[in-house]
Amino acid sequence: MSKTLLIIEDNNDIRENVVEILELAGYNVYQASNGKAGVELALQHKPSLILCDIMMPELDGYGVLYMLSKNPETVHIPFIFLTARAERLDLRKGMEMGADDYLTKPFDDMELLNAIDSRLKKKEMQESFYSPSLDQLNHLLSKNNGLAELKKIIGERRVKEFKKNQVVYYEGDKGSGLYLLLSGKVKCIKMAKDGRELMTGIYGADEYLGINAMLLNEKHADTATAMEDSMVCLIPKELLEQLINQYPDVAREFIKLLAQANRGKEEQLLQMAYHSIRKKMAEAMVRLYEQQPKPEQGFKISREDLAALTGMASESVSRTLSDFRDENLISKKGSIITILQLEALVQMKN
Repeated sequence: MSKTLLIIEDNNDIRENVVEILELAGYNVYQASNGKAGVELALQHKPSLILCDIMMPELDGYGVLYMLSKNPETVHIPFIFLTARAERLDLRKGMEMGADDYLTKPFDDMELLNAIDSRLKKKEMQESFYSPSLDQLNHLLSKNNGLAELKKIIGERRVKEFKKNQVVYYEGDKGSGLYLLLSGKVKCIKMAKDGRELMTGIYGADEYLGINAMLLNEKHADTATAMEDSMVCLIPKELLEQLINQYPDVAREFIKLLAQANRGKEEQLLQMAYHSIRKKMAEAMVRLYEQQPKPEQGFKISREDLAALTGMASESVSRTLSDFRDENLISKKGSIITILQLEALVQMKN
């Protein structure tokens, strides 16, 4: 079965030329001459991939990407920007918003086909990605009389790649489901009224994001941002609610996750309120160390993120890291920190 593509481009000559090339390559192609019509076609047909111009009437390419990224049914569709403006700022904005790739006009036939083929193959690899947490859900399924709905969730999992510094969801966004981090690392930041950032958590592979917003039916209370290239699976809210309402065992699993998240935040608040600067930094180092799949290789974190995680000023972070390095507790090369004396950090006095 041939793949379905959507091109959104206001220039008739370019659009018709691209459609001709893609149809000759065996794709089914839908086309739109403006962003608004493109969004409607995307919602209607759920194409395998979207090609979209940036500068368009009615709704520009950034607006198209934003609207589709907010819809659970289209958020996972690979998105390639077409732009005649090769300025770095434009391209960077598009990639940070979630575009998977871009092509600068004019491009030739092979550039176009190779970009599409590469993104479609990458999506297929992502969809077949194996995760222990998804396997745990599958194990839960076998213990609960079939749970056809849960099988549907696992079978239709939507996987999206987030590049470093790309936002997964913003504080104030309505929760559309539960996010399962398959690979990479994501930080959650809450903005204080005085403009300071407080990091509410750092999450690694097989951990869940957005559980409070999903269970409480509220907006997200923090902003989740990829700290490195990451793959995230969105489990739709409607299906999870159905499972939780019908099956006590499923409800208990998510209540347990919520309790663990709340306990972690309580411990973080106590540490920030009562622990010394050295003790706070030591505990942050230990927590980051324990999250690494290969902790002996060190972990990467910026001074600003450490400040947000510990509730310390950036200057205090720099000073404390220098002290720890001088005391041979850690080694530091750029933003990569390696723990040399884990037990000493664990036993750090307050």
